[in-house]
Amino acid sequence: EAATFAKKHDLGEDLKEVALKVANMPKENSKRERVVVFTQGSKSTIVATKGVVTEYAVEELSKDLLVDTNGAGDAFVGGFLSQLVQDKPMEECVNAGHWAARYIIQQSGTQLDDKSTYAGGSATVCEA
Repeated sequence: EAATFAKKHDLGEDLKEVALKVANMPKENSKRERVVVFTQGSKSTIVATKGVVTEYAVEELSKDLLVDTNGAGDAFVGGFLSQLVQDKPMEECVNAGHWAARYIIQQSGTQLDDKSTYAGGSATVCEA
């Protein structure tokens, strides 16, 4: 999606540069800097904000643990935003997103049998 957007708007092919350009586009709410996040599956997550682009490695998951990738992006967004709204550092936001996506892709479908909680990078799975 990011590459398609970049091509349509002639922003180049380097996704890190594209993220910076998108982050610097005009926006209505000037009270908060724009945060641009490009997830790439098992490849690094790119975040651009305040004129800086940072890549965050995605922890490798053994193929035998991968069950279903449906909902991975939505899970990432949920985890990421759960920390962003608390004004946590960007690294914590991305870690929570990675954790949520990693958790959901080890499940069949997007409904969970167990209650899960995120505690700053460590996962706790409890009986429902």
